Amino acid sequence: MDLVNLFLNVFAPIFTFNAFLFLFPVYLFFRSLRYIFRSIFRENVAGKVVVIAGASSGIGEHLAYEYGRRGAYLVVGARREKALRDVAETARWLGSPLVIPIRTDISKVEDCRRLIEEAISNFGRLDHLVIPAGITPACMFEDTFDVTNFKPAMDINFWGPVYTTYFAAPYLRMTKGKIVAIASSNSWLNAPRLSYYNASKAAVVSFFETMRVEFGSDIGITIVMPGLVESEMTKGKILSKDGKVVVDQEMRDVVMSAVPIKSVGRCSKEIVNSVCRGDKYLVVPSWFRAIFFFKMMCPEAVDWFNRWFCITEPETMPPMSQKITKFPGLKDVAHPDSVRSPKIKT
Repeated sequence: MDLVNLFLNVFAPIFTFNAFLFLFPVYLFFRSLRYIFRSIFRENVAGKVVVIAGASSGIGEHLAYEYGRRGAYLVVGARREKALRDVAETARWLGSPLVIPIRTDISKVEDCRRLIEEAISNFGRLDHLVIPAGITPACMFEDTFDVTNFKPAMDINFWGPVYTTYFAAPYLRMTKGKIVAIASSNSWLNAPRLSYYNASKAAVVSFFETMRVEFGSDIGITIVMPGLVESEMTKGKILSKDGKVVVDQEMRDVVMSAVPIKSVGRCSKEIVNSVCRGDKYLVVPSWFRAIFFFKMMCPEAVDWFNRWFCITEPETMPPMSQKITKFPGLKDVAHPDSVRSPKIKT
């Protein structure tokens, strides 16, 4: 028994490390070749049928425009009907042969069923399912008056993708289609005040990684983990501790500070390119990958920095993350004009 423990505790890690040193360069070589091949022969979505669940603003809106430019047929869903009709009209103008807007509350299973059924009844097929809908609760865990106020975070961010995937999967298998799951870098970054949001997005990543195993080669899955991207969330639209959707740009500055925010148009183009290549993961902006590796190597340092940067004692004092945003001209450089106004679609 002692010899077995000695092997497991000493020789097995040494063997694993040496195997990694030998195999990792080989893995990188073949992965690079595969990336080049997929980039050259990437999918053409012209004439394909794409469902976007959550297309009235932000990444979902601009994904509709990007798919429209490439000639895809679209079925777009969201709760805000007027905004959705405007998005549908713009996508048609950009090149989509036909766009069908369907009022959809992704947190309701029947709405998700209807969204997929509309796509099948109108086009007879489904090629891509894109799920960018989301909501962002923002407050310290112990500051909320009623913990159930944040139930929509799981209903929309997690159960919505689950519902739509459930109804879409049989049709995606028929076409060897793809799922585009918009998660978040917060699934691993663990920023304070975003505990419910972080947990819901981590659940999305885990769910679709499991679906990738279950579906095999029948359905491709690209898990997108955006950092800060131009959207209503980066304008300050949050679910407050009272359980109400508000625009609170002071809270936005506390949570996001003056971190550069990527243009949503460029982000959407990168996402569609990645999906058409068949990538398994995409992190945008690309420099967020450096934070991911730092988090893997030095998790204690990242946790310490998050607490020092975003939390103060006493809590009445503004945190460092908010103080930095007051530096003259800094937000003008880091934040696009669109996120400085608190106005959002209704």
